[in-house]
Amino acid sequence: MGLSRLAALHGVATSYSPSPDVTVSVPDDTVIAVLAALGVDAGTPADVRKCLAAAESRSRLLPPTVVVWAGEPLPPALAGLPPGSTVTVEPEPSGAPGHPVARPPAPLSMRARAASPAAPVASGEPAPEAVPAPEAAPAPGAAPAWWIPPPHGVHRIHVRTPDNRRATATLVAAPPRVPQPPEGTHGFLVQLYSLLSARSWGMGDLGDLADLAVWAGRSVGSGFVQVNPLHAAVPGKPTDPSPYRPSSRRFPDPVHLHVESIPEYGHVRDRAALDDLRQDAAALSEAVLNKGALIDRDAVWELKRQALELVVQVPLTPGRRADYCDFLAEQGQALEDHALWCALAEVHGPDWHTWPEALRDPRSPGTARARSELLDRVDFHCRLAWLTATQLAAAQRAAEDAGMGVGIVHDLAVGVHPAGADTWSQQEAFAHGMSVGAPPDAFNARGQDWGLPPWRPDVLAATGYAAYRGLLRGLLAHAGALRIDHVMGLFRLWWVPEGRPPTDGTYVAYDAEAMLAVLVLEAHRAGTAVVGEDLGTVAPGVREALARRGVLGTSVLWFERDWEGDGRPLAPEKWRRDCLATATTHDLPSTAARLTGDHVTLRHRLGLLTRSLEEELTADLTDTAEWLALLARLRMLPEGDGDEEAAVRAVHRFLLRTPARMTGVWLPDTVGDRRPQNLPGTWDQYPNWRLPIADPEGHPVTLEEITASPRLHALMEVLRPRKPRTAPPGERRP
Repeated sequence: MGLSRLAALHGVATSYSPSPDVTVSVPDDTVIAVLAALGVDAGTPADVRKCLAAAESRSRLLPPTVVVWAGEPLPPALAGLPPGSTVTVEPEPSGAPGHPVARPPAPLSMRARAASPAAPVASGEPAPEAVPAPEAAPAPGAAPAWWIPPPHGVHRIHVRTPDNRRATATLVAAPPRVPQPPEGTHGFLVQLYSLLSARSWGMGDLGDLADLAVWAGRSVGSGFVQVNPLHAAVPGKPTDPSPYRPSSRRFPDPVHLHVESIPEYGHVRDRAALDDLRQDAAALSEAVLNKGALIDRDAVWELKRQALELVVQVPLTPGRRADYCDFLAEQGQALEDHALWCALAEVHGPDWHTWPEALRDPRSPGTARARSELLDRVDFHCRLAWLTATQLAAAQRAAEDAGMGVGIVHDLAVGVHPAGADTWSQQEAFAHGMSVGAPPDAFNARGQDWGLPPWRPDVLAATGYAAYRGLLRGLLAHAGALRIDHVMGLFRLWWVPEGRPPTDGTYVAYDAEAMLAVLVLEAHRAGTAVVGEDLGTVAPGVREALARRGVLGTSVLWFERDWEGDGRPLAPEKWRRDCLATATTHDLPSTAARLTGDHVTLRHRLGLLTRSLEEELTADLTDTAEWLALLARLRMLPEGDGDEEAAVRAVHRFLLRTPARMTGVWLPDTVGDRRPQNLPGTWDQYPNWRLPIADPEGHPVTLEEITASPRLHALMEVLRPRKPRTAPPGERRP
């Protein structure tokens, strides 16, 4: 009983429900291990009693982070302050990101009145000081009369009660919702590495992304292009190819650079060396496109690294130098730490746990000496981060200039590699010895362990969510929208103790109100929409909370059934409005593979089926037939059965019939690709994250061939916005 109470005080679940009618108890040793990762010793009953007594005796006047939403009631922590308390809000300092203030903002001082809004100020108390006008006044009656709403931002709040108790906390003042994308916009979903143009160096790059965006915006009226996470990977041979297990989520990977677009490239003196590298890069692309080779990220990076070593030797022009210096100042300590980790990894290997002990602490004297000794390499990696950021910005500008209403949709992975730059530079923020995953469910009885150390919710709150804010700010700087992988992680994550199976994990809760407030604030500042990947098991209330804040969900056709009714495919008008609707994702079969059953035979070949091939094919055929029958009844398949391309078009006609705000087209679907980019449950059995986009026969196709594909253009005729016909002179329109 004591352990359960202690766990509840720290947001650690002692049971969970994989289905509505089933409750599973979490093993005590799991709960004890998770509490230990949160700095709570519960190893013995005496330890539990001691920690429980200490936790229950603590009485905080304010939690570490307080959230206020514009126009909404104050949280209990503020609304319940003793009458006569002094409340002072210290606004963000001048120059804080998203807070352009020309002079130091004045503190917002006020006095908490009694519970009734009409109660007078305590006798003898001065009136509140004059304050700057807030960005938006709250709705009438939404907050007590004494409350002066601060501007949107991350402030410090100080409270002193009449009995002289004091508290200071971070105050997140957020707008009520994130910006919304244009209604009825469509766009492409693509794994950038898989999109090779004729000029690529063996994998798709930011030049290819910009080119795709310009073509899609101008030629087929698309409103966005969504890409996989472009986070910095952990170096090494072989590099983990998954974009969802990066070294750092804060900074992008320079492997995505289009080297020839860097202004200094044209001024490199050693042209012969560059020519040799370009020839090697052409050979890499040739092998992928025409010789059956897989995308080799390590080989691509080796060539680009050598080219970039030559490029950075070219002096920057005064204007470029000023831009670079501004970037360094804006990124500050976070960039310096990231670049130093990259430099140290070149010397000591990519796993910082194996480095000399003095270097395992980013703030140690030994690390400070290494920083000085590796100054040139640190600057090299800072320069690469800047160059990558400039090309990300250029891609978004190109998308906007092409008429896209959203532009580039970036992807935020759910976590980072345990040996990477983020876990080294922010060690106190991570729960070491823990891994994020998923509990057992109807689709995976063994659960999942993703090998990603989770953030500690207590440290996030104590630091005002600084790491989370910096992460979002960096990603949103050059985005038209942000997709958040496993968005349920804003509410809770499944923690698995190291060395134990995923079945022995448990849920740990996060302050969803604070996580959402920071997300909404940063998206508001950047003017970007947010899409949450909320597929699979979702706790009650999560989708409603996300929708309230304007975060779109993700709806995939094959999963949209009337699960609370007859289980049949969900009619288009019954789909939710606030979502990105798609036919598939990077973790699922392409639409052609789904329609033909190829995905079942692939999983059979790899030994992944839990039933016989005949049973799986029968079930899959039944599922597909139900959808095709619905499409036929809705007259979306005039060509009839047996026409695969027509069926793919019909699927997208259906998506357009739903009220979804955004419709996504998986780019490989436009050319009939059969192969999934990632096959969950496999590691070396399948070439995950290393396949170029291909035609139905599996032959890779370039960006130029994709955009010229008759199959693509026939599909895009379904999605292309219809412009009203202009009446000829003298003709009156009806």
